[in-house]
Amino acid sequence: MTFGASIEGDGVRFAVFSGVADAVELCVFDEAGAETRRPLEPGDGDIWHTHVAGAGHGLQYGYRVRGPGRCDPAKLLLDPYARAIAGGVTWHPAVLEPGADSAPYVPRSIVHAAPFDWADDRRPQTPLADSVIYELHVKGFTKLHPEVSPESRGTFAGLAQPAVLEHLVRLGVTAVELLPVHQFVHDRALAERGLRNYWGYQSIGFFAPHNEYGSVEDFKAMVMALHAAGLEVILDVVFNHTAEGGHDGPTLCFRGLDDAAYYRLRDDGSYVDDTGCGNTLDTHRPHGLRLVMDSLRYWAQEMHVDGFRFDLAASLGRQTSGFDPFGGFLDAVGQDPVLSDVKLIAEPWDTGQGGYALGDFPPGWSEWNGRYRDTVRDFWRGTPGTLADFATRITGSSDLYGRGRRPTASVNLVTVHDGFTLSDLVSYDAKHNEANGEGNRDGSDDNRSWNCGVEGPTDEPAVLALRARQRRNLLATLLLSEGIPLLLGGDELGRSQGGSNNAYCQDNAISWVDWAAADAELIEFAARLCRLRREQPVLRRTRFFGPGELQWLRPDGTPMEAGDWSNPDARAVTVVVADGALLINAWWEPLTFRLPGDGRWSVEIDTADPGGRRIVADTVELASRSLALLAVTAGPVNSAPAETGPDSA
Repeated sequence: MTFGASIEGDGVRFAVFSGVADAVELCVFDEAGAETRRPLEPGDGDIWHTHVAGAGHGLQYGYRVRGPGRCDPAKLLLDPYARAIAGGVTWHPAVLEPGADSAPYVPRSIVHAAPFDWADDRRPQTPLADSVIYELHVKGFTKLHPEVSPESRGTFAGLAQPAVLEHLVRLGVTAVELLPVHQFVHDRALAERGLRNYWGYQSIGFFAPHNEYGSVEDFKAMVMALHAAGLEVILDVVFNHTAEGGHDGPTLCFRGLDDAAYYRLRDDGSYVDDTGCGNTLDTHRPHGLRLVMDSLRYWAQEMHVDGFRFDLAASLGRQTSGFDPFGGFLDAVGQDPVLSDVKLIAEPWDTGQGGYALGDFPPGWSEWNGRYRDTVRDFWRGTPGTLADFATRITGSSDLYGRGRRPTASVNLVTVHDGFTLSDLVSYDAKHNEANGEGNRDGSDDNRSWNCGVEGPTDEPAVLALRARQRRNLLATLLLSEGIPLLLGGDELGRSQGGSNNAYCQDNAISWVDWAAADAELIEFAARLCRLRREQPVLRRTRFFGPGELQWLRPDGTPMEAGDWSNPDARAVTVVVADGALLINAWWEPLTFRLPGDGRWSVEIDTADPGGRRIVADTVELASRSLALLAVTAGPVNSAPAETGPDSA
């Protein structure tokens, strides 16, 4: 039997699972909000069901369950398979008090059966190696966009508007990765502080688009518009936990139906918390696993999304003894004919014991590469002894993925929603999360950032010039590395969060993209890097480099030796591949690099002179803290030095 609410004959068939319930009631609400209850019949497999004649699209409903434990008939429960949800949680005491009726203060499920014409939809099907992923927030990306109609700002419809699509296409990304769009809850603790769950990592409806962003039809129209622009849609999904939290959290859905069927519980009935959010969804049990698999197939087939990024994905691979790359969920996804054909990206860790699983996911999965992020940040801020690891990261992280996987297993990132923006990464040594009301104790202290000499805003020209060059260094490194680059939305605009590295609750100008302050030169620089990546197959390899395919040279043009790699003061190197060379100088002084061969070289990218191109031979001087990408050419020599760019420091 199909779970959820399905059109059947002259009405709707409702079906929900509970293996512990003594009785289940369907609660139907009319337009005035009046509630009518009717009992469900127990069926095979502990599926409770009923048929309601005359019911149809748009009907609001919920369930009440009588039984042991957390089954409290006073609590109105969402349908775990609801395709649409109305309203949200109002934090009235009745939401939490056992025996108090929660119906006026919690969301309701909606029967959704409206047809949608997908006839003109064409999925881009971009190969992994050609992908450039752009992480953005549905609301924050368009809330302040002057060319998006006011009524569409901050919604699914806003992302589908021409000005937004034109920017993404001009930039050259191939996919948008949307922060959570499943129906989510604004936490009680945040509401009490006058804040909101901006990021959305408190899911409660795994089949329903978040209703503050628009309707099911709005979501589908957005997907079609992005596809028409050649852009894939990847969803950041939160299956590791739910918004019901720990033992003191609200009963909104799963725990009121069958606590043990959906959550990991200890022998005493308390919640296992491998996520830091109070509970852990149990994909080791059949109904937790089926819920996740059914949701993924629904979004891939019915909503036409192209892939998923799994938040705290290590928790989904946990068996009774810890993370297992061949555990039930990962095996189920790998053999599924629908899901094995979409992009699967893991955040390969959680907060539980042994939860750091970087490099351990099976073939077919890509992973957020935290080692890449940390090493690239350390290298460009001048941390000693990082050159060798930096070389491994930019060539695809073969140490992590070279055993049976490919460079495309590495999703390379420097900044994402969780942490500093690119501008803040080069402007702050320390986090500044005071606006969250937690005494600046929240957010990571391991930022590996550098303020370039002044904490926060400054008018000092030398500091501003260095920060601009560091932004370009980090962007260039990201887009010239092997693997899949992941850009944080707004980084190419120069977006700042004022030093906040944990803006999860800031649904305001701290987090929203300020289009009026966009850095046009940085946008063009990022777009130029994307074009180069698209034009050069060597930057989009599907195999790791083999012996002899790369030359690593010291700045004087001689080959790197073991002692050079282990030298803690080594901060410069040339890597030569085919007809190109990448020159890297993380030193605080200019360096002269001797070029291999006796031909001419065209400087395609120079982070110290972002707008200039020139032809050189024999040697080239790189400004302090800069990199340059060169290509063999037959043109005449122009010896203008790189460090004379307009913003050199």
